Amino acid sequence: IDKDALDAQVKERKIREAAEKAQHEKLAHDMKKNDKLMCLLEERQKNEIKDMNRALTEFQKNFQKPETRREFDLNDPQALKKDRPARVSDSDPRCTISGMQKFMGEDLNYDQRMKFQKEQLREWSLQQQKDWKNALADQKLADDLYDKFRIELDRKIMEEQRKEEESRRVVCTATKNFNRIQAAELDHKNELEKAQKIKDDMDEITCLLQGDFLSENPDQAIGPLGKHHVLVDRWKGMNQEQLMAIRRFQKEQALEKLREREQERQRDAEWDRQRLQTARAQLLWERHQQRQNRLQRRDLDVMNAELSQEQKAK
Repeated sequence: IDKDALDAQVKERKIREAAEKAQHEKLAHDMKKNDKLMCLLEERQKNEIKDMNRALTEFQKNFQKPETRREFDLNDPQALKKDRPARVSDSDPRCTISGMQKFMGEDLNYDQRMKFQKEQLREWSLQQQKDWKNALADQKLADDLYDKFRIELDRKIMEEQRKEEESRRVVCTATKNFNRIQAAELDHKNELEKAQKIKDDMDEITCLLQGDFLSENPDQAIGPLGKHHVLVDRWKGMNQEQLMAIRRFQKEQALEKLREREQERQRDAEWDRQRLQTARAQLLWERHQQRQNRLQRRDLDVMNAELSQEQKAK
């Protein structure tokens, strides 16, 4: 049974490792594929942006030259070279009134000037319309390219999501089957373990009922080294002889304790007697010393008085 369970565990572990390895390889392959796809899309977007910038630059170079602007005559670096002389003829409109060449109210070039201005306005309008149409066409082209790029990117993302969901569904199915097999094997293993445990418990109960532990046999506590060596885990208590020996030893200990207390009391009494004698002798010595001191002071007083009388007599 243990070998089959061990084989089942090894098989289960191998299946789990194989499933995890396959899942990791699948995820790694998908990540590499997604990274490659994003790199291609980014490269394509960069190329499209580069083409649009190149087309815009070509358009500005061909159709938006500085000399075609209305205010170019104000910023033309060759304006002085292109300008006419200060005086061309007597009919030059730039001549002042003091030149007596042109008077107020005279506008001989009115029709030609108006025709030229209308033609110039028409050309400007046509040029603006053309520029506006070109700009709209470029913007529409850019929007169409961007929409196509977004649609292609969304389609590829949806395709990758669909593949990922399919792979996840396959992995979930394999995981469910593996879990079902594992649960069945676990149930079978639990049943075998339960039966084995019941058998072991019955064997243990039988051994306990038939053994010396529950029967409380005092001989089972005797160790292999002799009678005085006791096995603590099998000891069931003392016999009557051991109890009597312990009681005798306790009585002897109590008597010994009483003797020690009596000896200690006698020592304390002897020490008290010696302290009293020492204190009495000390008191007698102090009294004797006080009497000696009084006598010495009295003799000293008498001697001082005699010396004082002698000094007064002198």
